[in-house]
Amino acid sequence: MRISQLRRRLRDLGAKPCHEDRLLRGWSQVGSYDRVHSPAENFFPLALRRELPAIEAELHKLAKLSGEYQACEGVARLLVELADGQMVESVLLPRGGLCVSTQVGCAVGCVFCMSGRNGLLRQLGSAEIVAQVVLARQRRAVSKVVFMGMGEPAHNLDNVCDAIDLLGTQGNIGHKNLVLSTVGDLRVFERLAQDKIKPALALSLHTTDSELRAKLLPHAPQIAIEELVERSEAYARATAYPVQYQWTLIEGVNDSDAEVEMIARLLRGKYAIMNFIPFNEVDGLTYRRPSAERTAFMVHTLKGHGILARTRDSAGQEIEGACGQLRARAVKA
Repeated sequence: MRISQLRRRLRDLGAKPCHEDRLLRGWSQVGSYDRVHSPAENFFPLALRRELPAIEAELHKLAKLSGEYQACEGVARLLVELADGQMVESVLLPRGGLCVSTQVGCAVGCVFCMSGRNGLLRQLGSAEIVAQVVLARQRRAVSKVVFMGMGEPAHNLDNVCDAIDLLGTQGNIGHKNLVLSTVGDLRVFERLAQDKIKPALALSLHTTDSELRAKLLPHAPQIAIEELVERSEAYARATAYPVQYQWTLIEGVNDSDAEVEMIARLLRGKYAIMNFIPFNEVDGLTYRRPSAERTAFMVHTLKGHGILARTRDSAGQEIEGACGQLRARAVKA
């Protein structure tokens, strides 16, 4: 389901903008219009009042919890069942964060990621994306949403941007706390610059070597890394949100001294944060994460060049819960 379809249905039932706003606020913030507002008998049009139970039931079915797996403190991976039986994953993060999926599967085919092993199965509708936030909010407060779960948001941009619009208005999420991740698609830079709600940007870089990047991200757009950084920098300066560069650290692949020096050249003076994410081991892959000492050395070296760098937990190593693994096990079962 798309949010535009929901809006159209409400309007067909006589909803005015104030009715639509109340319903979407209630759903996106607490999962039900009547838990946050006064009784609606004298507020909504009669046709809409009669249909509300059916609408709420349909919204509830968009995302149901199939399994919850605790990782480290403050982190839990949610296996989410959609109305058609397909599965995606969301991740509850510390300090009110939530990572959501935008597709079932993924077409980029990153060699270190489980999500794209079977390719793209289908797009998520914008209401299905928001429904993951609704589901998470029934467990804890959510004040930040990152679009970094299963899927490449650039390949489902209309639905992702519609979800961002709702969450940034009726959903009560601050714009800088909406973070869209991409492998680097020019459509993202063009679209986000035009939209009313401008999220923060995360760029999945993973290497400064173009040939290696083409091997690690085989179906990502072949855009020069320097151009990606320049476009990201322009967006960061326009929005006043630093770009978060994502780098999955793989031992012997992208953790060399040469990579560190090239990162320093690329990002020196840029409005940027480098997030190193140690590889989360995946069944059937021979890749390994570098030692903690090696990761700390890379972070320390970049800080010495004046670049904000940090290590981010991959949120699931303890439960073999790298993005896509929970779904893969559920499907296999």
